[in-house]
Amino acid sequence: MSYFHIPVLSKRIMKVWLRNWDVFQQTYKVNFLPPFLEPLLYLFALGFGLGVFIEDIEGVSYAKFIAPALIAISIMNSSFFECTYSSYVRMYYQKTYDAMISTPLSIDEVIAGELLWGATRSLINATIMLPVLAAFGLIDLPLSLLIIPFSFLGGLLFASIAMCFTAISPNITALNYPAFLFITPMFLFSGTFFPLSLLPVQVQYFALAVLPLTHVVMIVRSLTLGTPTVHLLFNLAWIVFAATLFFVLSVNLMKKKLIT
Repeated sequence: MSYFHIPVLSKRIMKVWLRNWDVFQQTYKVNFLPPFLEPLLYLFALGFGLGVFIEDIEGVSYAKFIAPALIAISIMNSSFFECTYSSYVRMYYQKTYDAMISTPLSIDEVIAGELLWGATRSLINATIMLPVLAAFGLIDLPLSLLIIPFSFLGGLLFASIAMCFTAISPNITALNYPAFLFITPMFLFSGTFFPLSLLPVQVQYFALAVLPLTHVVMIVRSLTLGTPTVHLLFNLAWIVFAATLFFVLSVNLMKKKLIT
């Protein structure tokens, strides 16, 4: 079986999305609280705490510099962990995939629906964070509103990468490896809490070539600061290409895992 076979999809994938949305609504209070509190905690600890000792970075205050990074990190975390640990629980322990595949839904449609839901979690989190950051005057409006549709694309990329890890992990404990070895380096070295230009040139090239969060941070920061440039087309093209590649790969990897 080719790992890059184009999935056969129909509008039935929305049935999977709706199933997850219904479950999400059952615990909406818990789900809405982290994206609301997370930016506040980081802003007070880093932006308004550490930021007192930093005059400015690239012409803006430190709080304004890290605000877009907080959105980008939330886009990454929400879809990645939704399609690793949560998807693994639904697949192995709750047997949700078995139940859905016993209906007219195909494996391709089940996995694609899961990926769309993972991307939706990123969109929800980004949408909740924007008014919080706007209340502190840290983002430019209305340009920052473009982050809402962009968060779905960014979320789809991280959801697809996450599903690849889920497909090749022998057990749920093994998912700790990508969480530590893939997510943590991106959290620190993707131009989040300090400019990417401070890193050695080789590390900068590595971040641009291998770390998806780097491109997400660049786009979100340009939108929140109101300074979009034509160079962002490169970041957007990188994300679209990677999201398409890993979307196809994740569906085929999961199909192989579920069949065998």
